[in-house]
Amino acid sequence: MNREDASLRFLIIGAGPAGTAAATTSSALGADVVLVEDSVVGGAAHLRDCIPSKAMAAQSIRMKAIHNAADLGIVGPGAGVDLGRLADRIQAITRTISDRSVELLESQGIEIVHGRGRFTGPNLAVATADEIERVIPFDAALVSTGSRPRVPDWATVDGERILTTRHVYDLPAPPEHVVVIGSGVTGVEMVHIFESLGSEVSLLVSRHHVLPHRDAEVAAALEADFLERGVSLLKGARAVGIDRTADGVTVHVEDGRRVDGSHALLAVGAMPMTEGLGLEEVGVKTDQGYIVVDEYQRTSVPHIYAAGDVTGQMLLSSVANQQGRNLARHVVGHPGQSIDYANVAQAIFTEPEIASVGLEEADAAAEGRKVRITKVPFTANPRSLIHGSTGGFAKVVSDPATRVVLGGTIVGHRASELIGILALATRGRIKVQTLRETLMVHPTLSESISDAGD
Repeated sequence: MNREDASLRFLIIGAGPAGTAAATTSSALGADVVLVEDSVVGGAAHLRDCIPSKAMAAQSIRMKAIHNAADLGIVGPGAGVDLGRLADRIQAITRTISDRSVELLESQGIEIVHGRGRFTGPNLAVATADEIERVIPFDAALVSTGSRPRVPDWATVDGERILTTRHVYDLPAPPEHVVVIGSGVTGVEMVHIFESLGSEVSLLVSRHHVLPHRDAEVAAALEADFLERGVSLLKGARAVGIDRTADGVTVHVEDGRRVDGSHALLAVGAMPMTEGLGLEEVGVKTDQGYIVVDEYQRTSVPHIYAAGDVTGQMLLSSVANQQGRNLARHVVGHPGQSIDYANVAQAIFTEPEIASVGLEEADAAAEGRKVRITKVPFTANPRSLIHGSTGGFAKVVSDPATRVVLGGTIVGHRASELIGILALATRGRIKVQTLRETLMVHPTLSESISDAGD
């Protein structure tokens, strides 16, 4: 693919985690990179969904700590939430991330073109901005345009009472009563955020429990926390419609139930942003809007790649970033690498946090696979007792024959940070004995992971 007379011309459409990682990696390896973005450098899904929600989750954790401060002997006036200042803080964080991304890209000589990218031929694209088109030839290309919140046919989002996650961060005041539709990762995170703001929250759970694709023990722990907080859980409630009322909304459930609230929030997944890219014209295959790729992120057109949310493989910024780095090496002719999706660490930013990596107990049971499960509750951890955050547990899954760590789950304070230990253990095929014999700092939460290797 390399030409003798010039550097490889690499076009990237979409400057999210996958696109920026691919740009910096390929540029460092000698490619001539043009990066086209029609929104924000850093990725709209990343900077308008992921980062803001985690910033609000951090606020949620602080509010809970303040409310429970008396248990630690701290007595004083309570605290409220200034949504205006919180929104300013979120904007400052996302602006800083975007600005630093631009600085890094430009420092490597990467050209950033602001506009909407579209393929017009097998080796030709245009970037359109303000009705002005720029023609961009390329040797290889990457589509990494990300995703947006999914809006079902039965819902009409107005940004005032009927919301997606991208409207949450600009609300003038906390909703009086928000009905959250969707009990996956985004939905349960939003429940904690709104509850911490002082809103009454009703959660529509379409199946038997929240987080339907996760360990039932984890779901039970989260539901217990919801009920303790006063959240209303409606099980087996599949929403089929939303009406605006004089002072709020009415959500209609498939079985005839009606749920009234001041606001409704849709948290029912994401949709790939692949329309208008000219994919059909150049023969790039899609499946329900997602771009079909192989283990090296190549599409049905070998010199056109796709990565991140548009592939539907795993909608995580960490995965998109690694996909971008890997495919960039492949584009410039270096040995290709693929991602071990079975061992990707994931976290849910509720409080307590939920994190997992590798094989989970529920998956092992579903496969009929024999595993060894060791679990330590945080009620036995000195640091948890000191901080007054004793909810949750650390669970390690290992092979009973080889004693190699296969995965694990952590439910508790800072689980998203602790899961890194188990991710390294799983990736490195470390034995539980090694985990147990690793001397952690005392007193810390990490000791529970070491104990779970016992």
